[in-house]
Amino acid sequence: MDRKRANRKLLGGLLIMTAGSFAFGWALVPLYDVLCKVAGIGNAEAKAGAEVVTEAIDPNREVTIEFVTSPASVGSYEFRPAVASMKVHPGKLYDTSFYAKNLTALPSVAQAVPSISPAGTAKYFHKTECFCFSPQKFAAGEGRDMPVRFIVDPGLPGNVDRLTLAYTFFDTTQSNRPAG
Repeated sequence: MDRKRANRKLLGGLLIMTAGSFAFGWALVPLYDVLCKVAGIGNAEAKAGAEVVTEAIDPNREVTIEFVTSPASVGSYEFRPAVASMKVHPGKLYDTSFYAKNLTALPSVAQAVPSISPAGTAKYFHKTECFCFSPQKFAAGEGRDMPVRFIVDPGLPGNVDRLTLAYTFFDTTQSNRPAG
C-alpha cells in the first residue's frame, strides 16, 4: 500500500511539474517582449510597422552617431557601415546604409543583431526601416548595400552627445534551411 501511495504522490508531482513547465514555456514570449521593452532592447514597434514618425527637429543640438559592425566568428561575410559616423539633429529622420557580402561559393542567410550604447539610450534611437528586421538572403558571392532609416528622439538626455549603433552579423543559413 505504501508503494502505491508513493507512486501516486510521484505521479501527481510529475503532472504538476509538467503543467508548470508548459505554462512557463507559454509565457516566455510575452515575458521576453516585456523585458525587451523595459530594457530598451530591439525595436518591436518598428518591426510590427506600428511606429509612426513625426519629425520635431531640434536645430540647436547635434548628436554624433557612430556605426560599428562585426561579423560573428561563424560564417564568411564582409560587413561594414557606409560611413563611420554622422552628426544628426534629434527629431530629424536620417538614412544610412551598411554593406554586406557573402564571401562563400554557396547561397547563405544572415541576420544582423543591433545594439545601442551607452546603456539605457536605446529607447531614444528609433529605426523605422532596417535590414535587421528580417533575415537577409545572399546568393554565392553576392554583396549589397542595406538601408537603415532612423530618428533620434529629442527627449534624449542632454548629457548624451554620442550614440553607437553596433551590429553583429550572424550566418543563420543552417537555422533557415527547411527540415527534411
